[in-house]
Amino acid sequence: MQSDDRTRPGSSPMGPGPAEPARATASSQEPGSAPLPLNEPPNSRVSGDPGLSRRIIEVLRSCYDPEIPVDIWELGLVYNVDIDVDGNVAVQMTLTSPMCPVAGSLPPEVESKVAGVEGVRDARVDLIWEPMWNKDMMSQAAMVKLNLA
Repeated sequence: MQSDDRTRPGSSPMGPGPAEPARATASSQEPGSAPLPLNEPPNSRVSGDPGLSRRIIEVLRSCYDPEIPVDIWELGLVYNVDIDVDGNVAVQMTLTSPMCPVAGSLPPEVESKVAGVEGVRDARVDLIWEPMWNKDMMSQAAMVKLNLA
């Protein structure tokens, strides 16, 4: 998949590598930018067409681990969503644990749902384990829903 040098993981001096998602905290935001909404996970990164990005995030919010009443986006399980100019989408995600009972079904579900988004030509989901998921990767809204905040 071809991508613009500005959006390829690890291509900027501050950009994350494939296994190191960006940390969008107040200190790492662009000067003058608004703070993250409460339902945005601090470690998730999306690059590419803004309209297509919104539609993809919307479908990611429809994917759940059946044991947790919070979607995978707000849980912070999605580290990177890279969209190239042709509409090819690469998703890097993890699970709460390598022993997660949905390890075999959730990534294919995500891939299928992302592939069905209008404007997506092809979708690929890569399951990664570094960095290991932890509760600090959840959105503030997810923390509240799970009584952790």
